[in-house]
Amino acid sequence: MKLQCTINGKPRQLEVDDSKRLLDILREDLLLTGTKEGCSIGECGACTVIMNGKATPSCLVLACHCQGADIQTIESLETDRTLSRLQQAFIEHGAVQCGFCTPGMLMSAKALLDANPHPTEEEIKTALEGNLCRCTGYVQIIAAVKAASQ
Repeated sequence: MKLQCTINGKPRQLEVDDSKRLLDILREDLLLTGTKEGCSIGECGACTVIMNGKATPSCLVLACHCQGADIQTIESLETDRTLSRLQQAFIEHGAVQCGFCTPGMLMSAKALLDANPHPTEEEIKTALEGNLCRCTGYVQIIAAVKAASQ
């Protein structure tokens, strides 16, 4: 199929199998390898991207569902080699350890902050509940999102 969508603000036209996963299109076809594959069944959140304004596990989205979509990946957060406020907050609050979950966490947090610039702690927890972290723990991650919302 001929896929037309916007990825990280750039219009893209790709020839892909309509049953190919968005995760594989990003990593294999576009070499946007910041999006990680964890469980492949939408349970861990490592592959989270923002699709049409919503945090979405890219391992569950087929190419045929991306037609005309606006997709943001972790690569969209930095600008001109400068980290976003959210990325900087993750560093400052020790919310990064092994880093495997970090892209998905950041994208879920960004989707939240885009929709609600000043969330409560409970709203942050709800927004991140689809993202698993085995190293850092959630206290630092929640603190980082709170700091980025200030």
